[in-house]
This record gives sequence, C-alpha cells and structure tokens, in this order.
Amino acid sequence: MKTWFITGASRGFGALVAERALAKGDGVVATARNPKAIVERFGDHSNLLAVALDVTIEDQAVAAAKAAVDRFGRIDILLNNAGFGLMGAVEEATAAEIEAVYRTNVFGLLTVSRAVLPYMRKARSGRVLNISSIGGYRGAVGFGVYSSTKFAVEGLSEAIHDELAPLGIHVTVIEPGAFRTDFLDESSLSVSSRQILDYAATAGKVRSVAGGRNHNQLGDPSKLADVLVAFADTPNPPVRLPLGSDTVAAIEAKLKADSLILSEWRSVSVSTDF
Repeated sequence: MKTWFITGASRGFGALVAERALAKGDGVVATARNPKAIVERFGDHSNLLAVALDVTIEDQAVAAAKAAVDRFGRIDILLNNAGFGLMGAVEEATAAEIEAVYRTNVFGLLTVSRAVLPYMRKARSGRVLNISSIGGYRGAVGFGVYSSTKFAVEGLSEAIHDELAPLGIHVTVIEPGAFRTDFLDESSLSVSSRQILDYAATAGKVRSVAGGRNHNQLGDPSKLADVLVAFADTPNPPVRLPLGSDTVAAIEAKLKADSLILSEWRSVSVSTDF
C-alpha cells in the first residue's frame, strides 16, 4: 500500500486520482480548503484522511504533512495539484490578480513541497508529481500570467529532480493539455477585471471563445487519472510527462520553431563568448 498526499483533492484531477488510489487500496491524504467537500464526495473510507489545507499557509502545510505521517507512517507520493487559472492579456492583469495566482500555483507548491520532502528524504524514497500544463512549456495568448506560473513549476521541477534523484526521490512535472475538467469554470479560472481594446484581436478573442470550449475539451480526465495512478509504479519515471495529443503537437511545434531559431541565429548566438 502506498500513501498519497494530494492537494486540491475535492475536485478535478485531484479528486479523480484520489478516487482511483482508494480503489486500488492505497492510503490517501486528500487536502482541500474545505475538507467537508472531500468527505461528501468519498464518504467514510478507512484509507482516507481528509485534511484542511490552504496551500498558501505554511503552518497548515506542515500540520497536514505531520497528520499524514501520523496516520499512515509515510508519504510515498506527493501530487501537487492545487492551482487555478487567470485569463486576460498580460498588461490587463492587475498586481493583485498576478500575486494571487502566483501565491497558489508557485508559492503554494513550494510550501507543500517543503513540508513533505523532509519525510521523503528521511525515508530515502518517494515521488513528487507536479501538475503543470502545456502552458508551462509554451506561453499562450490570453493566458500569459498563468503560463508564467507553470513555467516556474517546470523550472522548479527540473531542478529538484536533479537535487532529489541521489536521495531515491523521483520528480516528474505533468503537462496536461485541454481536458474536460472545470478549469474554465469560475471556480477554477479568474478573468482579469480590466479589458484593453487594443488586445481585442488577441487576448480578447480568447476571452470570447473560452466559454464555448468549456467541457468540450479534447482530453478525458478519467484517462489522465488512470495514467497517473499507474505512473506511480513506473521504475524510472521521466522528468516531464506530456498528456494529451494537443500537448504533444504543441511541444513538437515549439521544438521545431526553436530549432529554426538556433539554425538561423547560431552565428550570433555563439559570437558572445570570450
């Protein structure tokens, strides 16, 4: 039996993974700002520990990690899933909106990781799965600030992957494309309060079509959850796991574009050495 520690477990990917992990017989520490929502979804389960956790509050993260170890003896898999989106042009986003999305998506991930990793280091084993996005591999019009938080998650994940590998801890950043979750609902997506007319053809267009794409996305969240639960047993997991044909296509397109940049600008790029 493995023990999962899942943030944002009351809905979306977090809830689906928790559901499958419990069905598999694993222990699940399911965290959310309101743990009642977890109990209402999963009921009374002997392998479930519902814990209140606002990932932006360090004391709560430390207490939640301790409660997990007190209950199950160890934490085998940390799924950093909590997060939300911000839609709008970069210039349209206010300082408060930017700070809020960074506080959860980046600083919250760091806070929970710092609370859990001491237990994994002591055990010399564990897995960290950080939910990013295709937006963490390439920026997208209308989601620039959100993408920047996921770029941060990607960089952090690559670094701690190398820092923790010698200690027997595997780190993978998960890169979903567009999946039929509630990501485009008001509960998961903030929309910048300001609108600038000059961005009507770019970020403004994204605003106008986002509603029509809600719950019509290509990706099946149930299949993603199945993959992640099975992935937890992969012997040598990669540092990043793209999920969704749209993610694969976007990565291939960016790799091709970057290759062309290197080809065209190579002489300039290498000319700046001593």
